[in-house]
Amino acid sequence: MKQKLELTWIGKENRPKLEPRILLEDPAKSYHAKHRVTDGDIFDNRLIFGDNLLALKALEAEYSGKVKCVFIDPPYNTGSAFTHYDDGVEHSIWLSLMRDRLEIIRRLLSDDGSLWIAIDDNEAHYLKVLCDEIFGRCEFLANLVWQSKDTPGNNSTGIAQTHNHILAYRKSEAFSPNLLSRNEKQIATYKNPDNDPNGPWLGTPLTRAEHRDRDYYALRNKAGREVWPPKGSSWRRPPDKLKQLEVEGRIYWGKDGNSEFPMEKKYLSEVKEGVVNQTWWPYDFAGSTRNASAELKGIFGGEKSFDTPKPERLLYRILELASNPGDLILDSFAGSGTTGAVAHKMGRRWIMVELGDHCHTHIIPRLQKVIDGEDQGGISEAVNWQGGGGFRYYKLAPSLLQQDAYGQWVINKEYNAEMLAQALCKLEGFTYAPSGVHYWIHGHSTERDFIYVTTANLNHEQLQQLSDEVGSERSLLVLCTAFRGRGEYLNLTVKKIPKQVLSRCEWGHDDYSLRVENLPKAPPSVEKEKTRTKGQNAANSVQGRLLFGEEME
Repeated sequence: MKQKLELTWIGKENRPKLEPRILLEDPAKSYHAKHRVTDGDIFDNRLIFGDNLLALKALEAEYSGKVKCVFIDPPYNTGSAFTHYDDGVEHSIWLSLMRDRLEIIRRLLSDDGSLWIAIDDNEAHYLKVLCDEIFGRCEFLANLVWQSKDTPGNNSTGIAQTHNHILAYRKSEAFSPNLLSRNEKQIATYKNPDNDPNGPWLGTPLTRAEHRDRDYYALRNKAGREVWPPKGSSWRRPPDKLKQLEVEGRIYWGKDGNSEFPMEKKYLSEVKEGVVNQTWWPYDFAGSTRNASAELKGIFGGEKSFDTPKPERLLYRILELASNPGDLILDSFAGSGTTGAVAHKMGRRWIMVELGDHCHTHIIPRLQKVIDGEDQGGISEAVNWQGGGGFRYYKLAPSLLQQDAYGQWVINKEYNAEMLAQALCKLEGFTYAPSGVHYWIHGHSTERDFIYVTTANLNHEQLQQLSDEVGSERSLLVLCTAFRGRGEYLNLTVKKIPKQVLSRCEWGHDDYSLRVENLPKAPPSVEKEKTRTKGQNAANSVQGRLLFGEEME
């Protein structure tokens, strides 16, 4: 077999069997403006409360291939939660959790979509190799270096850590980054010292740092003096081209026309509307963590409300580069909600996922202020934000199956008939679309293939009636708790629930966040071992739990 370069870790072969949950809207927590502000207002954004891996799985059926841009800011895995654990276990757990999420994210991305991950040096280089494996090394766009701190601060190594990374990947070569808008400083580099009627221009040298006999000749400046290229160099243009530039007034010989170093004019009116992005993003370009804290203090009455927010300008730069108005943006580590706030102000559709309590204490109040037009911080002035639009709040449904008092898997009692039909449609790959005409149509996979879900015990007469109504031109998957049939029904496939779906998923598993359970402690140091008594057990086990997504936004 042909070998390939890959990153390996403890437990890499273990993969969760995720249950594709349904999403339940809570209208009381959904929010929208009282009236339209512009014709482009977007109301159908989604805020999802729940485990982000299960939420990504829940989105997969509906949104695969539809998300234009994903930004995530996962926990940086600084090791603060792993003081007592072996380093290999720490990295392995983190990589497995990221791998599971990134694989679904890739499926959600459109062919011209892209992924942007904020990360620091603790895991950036491991994550780069992991993303190479999932997306393909050829789909790596760039490692953007973001100057996240505008003051040095303290650092235990004696070297101040003032930057973070933004790893960028595309789904395929169909992705094409937008040009960034030209700022005032860049525009100001274009001058017009000679009152050229064509407007401001930027001068570029007419010489190249290489001698070519063909392009080594004399020119006459405005003062009539003969000018040659410096030794070891030559003109960048052949004689006929330079003559044309001279006629068009595109060669500048200095204020008195007697310079020895002519410049070719590049007019501002002729350059592209934007500039190509660079990999160095200083704080005055993309904001800093200090800016982000100030933005949240402005929203929440001067209180420090979140430990590690991202500045709105950082998300503005990413979305400006990777999306257009109306595109769908996803952030499955929503934190304080910066991605949704910025996407909303920029006229993008958005989906955010968050499990922590700050989904209710920070994200919802923040988005309400954005929608009401009360949030005039961050990028609001730059995009002339006046409010408008809205979002729908969803929570993940509980697991479809639960164990009864005897340890048997049964349908969760929290599921009503509609929820059950919707959940089983999702599990079986059908689109949930109940018919207003036929009671036995709960969804479809094609124009002629349907699904019917019931908790009834169907007998032969009921199945035969179903078969007759379906007819020979259609087919129907029937999911019921029990049935008694006589013979075959050519257009029906009848299966029992929950038996039909029992082996599909890990039922009753509500939390795929970072778990550290029953792991052995790291071996003690030699000095500590000497102090142990002979009868002491050195294999103590510990239990711990850390929610994946609460360390960083």
